[in-house]
This record gives sequence, structure tokens and C-alpha cells, in this order.
Amino acid sequence: MTNSQDKKRVDIHSEEFLALLMRRQLKLSAGCAVTFLLALLGLPLMNYYFPELMARRIAGFTLSWFILGILFFPFVWIISYFFIKRSIALEEAEARDVQEK
Repeated sequence: MTNSQDKKRVDIHSEEFLALLMRRQLKLSAGCAVTFLLALLGLPLMNYYFPELMARRIAGFTLSWFILGILFFPFVWIISYFFIKRSIALEEAEARDVQEK
């Protein structure tokens, strides 16, 4: 059964509707969490497997510290921004579907 068929058969006030919306938001959350964990665990792995690369200097810092000290925080903000925008889009899509009925 496709998502559009799910929406047509599910009452907005039902537990099934809430479960459907929560399932979509869980998938979004899981994707953002995996992205964050890849970045978090990727840095030590890069240091272990590519020490010469991570020891290169960029703007006075080693690449490892440049990523950790300067790039990591904006990366987390980008993940957060994506999550918020996508979550709002999911809720607005559900609201549009309800208004069309």
C-alpha cells in the first residue's frame, strides 16, 4: 500500500494516523542521527587510518583539529536545520492532505 493510499484511508483523529506521522518522523530522526554518528565516529577513524592526512596544516590547525574545532559545530547546525525544515514539511503535507478532504 502506498503512502497516498494510507492517507486516504486513515482518519486524522485516529491512532493509526498519529502512528503513520510518527513513523515518518522517526525515519527522519534516524537518518539525521546516523549522519551525526558517522561524523562523530568518522573523525577518530580518519585519525587512525589516515594520520598523515589528518596531520596536515590548515589555517594554523591540523586537519583533525580544524574539523573538530571549526567545522563540527556548523555541521551539527546543518543537520539540525535539515531536520527542522523536513519535519515541518512533513507536518504541513499532512495538514494539506486533511484540508483537501
